[in-house]
Amino acid sequence: MKVFVTGASGFVGTAVVRDLVAHGHQVTGLARSDASAATVSALGAQVRRGDLHDPDSLQAGAADADGVIHLAFHHDFDEFADAGELDRRAIEVLGETLAGSGRPLVVTSGMAGHTPGRLLTENDAAQPGSPRVSEPAALGFAERDVRVGIVRLSPTTHGEGDHGFVPRLIEIARDTGTAAYPGDGTNRWPAVHRLDAAPLFRLALEKADSGTVLHAVAEEGIPSRDIAEAIGGHLGVPVAGVPLEQAFDHFGWIGGLFALDMAASSALTRERFDWQPSRPGLLEDLGGGHYFD
Repeated sequence: MKVFVTGASGFVGTAVVRDLVAHGHQVTGLARSDASAATVSALGAQVRRGDLHDPDSLQAGAADADGVIHLAFHHDFDEFADAGELDRRAIEVLGETLAGSGRPLVVTSGMAGHTPGRLLTENDAAQPGSPRVSEPAALGFAERDVRVGIVRLSPTTHGEGDHGFVPRLIEIARDTGTAAYPGDGTNRWPAVHRLDAAPLFRLALEKADSGTVLHAVAEEGIPSRDIAEAIGGHLGVPVAGVPLEQAFDHFGWIGGLFALDMAASSALTRERFDWQPSRPGLLEDLGGGHYFD
């Protein structure tokens, strides 16, 4: 299958492209810079120059493909509403290009805020009003003969090369001299290794019925205190709770997210697609030391 991938040079995208190529697909990756283009090419994929601000590059990439995997997202948490709107416009271009063809469009989503305090399942719809509108934007094209698949990534999608939430928590612990957790530390975060998450995008592309939600979840919920203790143990700094009302003051932009309780299940994903994650869990990955190099 000829597959167009946005975000192909990213932390998860490189793993997805490598998995697609290994399974015989012909991949074209979107690249916005020379460095990104070199990364995509080294993975054995073709390069199409462009980015999410360039609808012509998105349209051309989708038009020339048998299916699309949309991973790119502008992770600016100071302007998250703008990032969500950019994502919506990109999905609209991709969906309009594929409309009426029956070809697959696999988009990436998250888990934050869907069912706080309750185990999130693949059958739970995205919460209305969320600034990340990937799911409703894509699902609208399911009625226009596009085979839409949604892959929800765990907030802690971890592994070597991670530059997301956990490295930020480590940086805060170094800066403050304390590995902190919000409240009593019992709120839970799901986690998955990026090399376990990557095949789900291919499985969604190849096999998922339109409208299917897949959960990239290897661990349903790791208490935030356990994450803080792993960080504190490696850095040799004390571990302590921070009152919820002080979370933003201590953690900055990540404070609200780190305080969420968002355990999630992947039972249906495992059953439907025979997906069996086998890579190290988050705490084991932290124990490997590469996060602290």
